[in-house]
Amino acid sequence: MTTSSPSLPAPAAALPRYLALAGPTASGKTAAALALAQHHALEIISVDSALVYRGMDIGTAKPSAAELAAVPHHLINIRDPLQAYSAAEFVADARALILDITARGKLPLLVGGTMLYFKALRQGLDDMPKADAAVRLVIEQEAAQKGWPALHAELAQVDPVTAARLAPADSQRIARALEVYRLSGRPMASFHTTKLIANEADSTRANGLFDAQTPGDSLLISLEPQDRAWLHQRIAQRFDAMLAGGLLEEVLALRARGDLHPDLPSMRCVGYRQAWEALDGQWPLAELRDRGIFATRQLAKRQITWLRSMPERRVVACDAPDALAQVLALARQFVDNTA
Repeated sequence: MTTSSPSLPAPAAALPRYLALAGPTASGKTAAALALAQHHALEIISVDSALVYRGMDIGTAKPSAAELAAVPHHLINIRDPLQAYSAAEFVADARALILDITARGKLPLLVGGTMLYFKALRQGLDDMPKADAAVRLVIEQEAAQKGWPALHAELAQVDPVTAARLAPADSQRIARALEVYRLSGRPMASFHTTKLIANEADSTRANGLFDAQTPGDSLLISLEPQDRAWLHQRIAQRFDAMLAGGLLEEVLALRARGDLHPDLPSMRCVGYRQAWEALDGQWPLAELRDRGIFATRQLAKRQITWLRSMPERRVVACDAPDALAQVLALARQFVDNTA
């Protein structure tokens, strides 16, 4: 298993071809990725902001030891829960891995549901303003007076794209989005640009490297349900399995460390946040299942919203009986056409 790479190829360096598999939580990405690995010589690059954390296995639905051993996986278990991991760091690591995997004669397969990571890799990110303690303090004071839903409503006025992807109680992300807007006068969504693609196209023409990220260079397969009820049922089944598998005990062990707190990105992951709040006595533990399932549904809704902003994706209905066959066929066609 590969750890995070500290270096990033020059921003103008074009990427080799790669295959990508995205979808909302519980849409079947892991099973599809392992099936693809049976048909192609590939290595998997995780595109998941929760799987980077060590000691967070049950609540993240991390691939099992057997699954991790079946095919090389990267960007899993590379951070302690006390550490942050940004989209910019993901782009640096993923680009380096794509180049390395390709150099070894294998196909890079990017798999996950953190859509910001996908978009940052494919379209680039401008440099956002750094955190400002004074501005953040003002925002937190306003939240204490008005409540986070009120600040979410304010965000919707200045950055409706970002607000649409955030839950009204997602204090960490709402605060960051408002902080970015107040520091720069620009909505966070405006920092997601196509600058990187343009730079890569210029580099290709100048240096004769691989083509820039045009539709023929990478294939993004998106697993999306035709029937939301199908996905909701799978979400409920998976959360039940997490509870039965020891999610609460896992969170108790993380709390017992003594250095973690609920405002960390790791502890705000769906499932962990609800379990932490229940253990803090914010609401009855008996409500954990319902709250966890509801939060996961909201996450899936935001993930689908992200995916619909990526017109280049090839959609496969994950609830179709032949979904896996469709994924395999698309991948085979892509590999054959780029061989």
